[in-house]
Amino acid sequence: MHRRLLGENQLPRRTFFSFHYKPDVWRAWNVRNCWVVKPDEQVDRGFFDSSVFEASKKESDDSLKAFLREGLNNTSVTCVLASTDTWTRRWVRYEIARSVLKGNGLLTVFIHGVKNKDQEVAAKGEDPLARMGVYKTDKGVFLAEWKNSKWVRYEDYTLAIPEGGLWFPAPTDTNVVPFSRHCMSYDFTAQDGRKNIGGWIETAAGLAGR
Repeated sequence: MHRRLLGENQLPRRTFFSFHYKPDVWRAWNVRNCWVVKPDEQVDRGFFDSSVFEASKKESDDSLKAFLREGLNNTSVTCVLASTDTWTRRWVRYEIARSVLKGNGLLTVFIHGVKNKDQEVAAKGEDPLARMGVYKTDKGVFLAEWKNSKWVRYEDYTLAIPEGGLWFPAPTDTNVVPFSRHCMSYDFTAQDGRKNIGGWIETAAGLAGR
């Protein structure tokens, strides 16, 4: 178990888990709860998940967005738990977008090989971080998403992003740079995630300077 020692004034690492709730919540909870460590180490690691948002449906898109932004507060890393269709989900994309705007470290952990409650595995899908990115125009840097087999401007946040607000190099032209170019991805089953996910998350935090 990779353990990050906290300094006297250092806050525990808090990680936001983003995933496709309905088919993958069982897998996601198994991943989240796989650390067999002392309670104080679990607090130290500070894992945080987003599953509650499905049980807290709001009356409008704007209120749900506010709810998700609040969930990201005080987190420094966003871990996308990816299975078959995770990359297509609107609210997973919104969590990724807001994580980029917030400056969180990002990583993808594929969980398709984790069994669900019926002891079934799933097909591997696309990396969600490969289907979102950034590009630059004469009006600034903007978020992009892959929809209908092409890159388009991201619909749920259309403002320009300050170049200095990105922890990775800003794009230099209109060619979309996927987030996956700057972020790591892992396979929970094939790469012994039970042992290594703590280190993966710390690597993502380090890449973002968090």
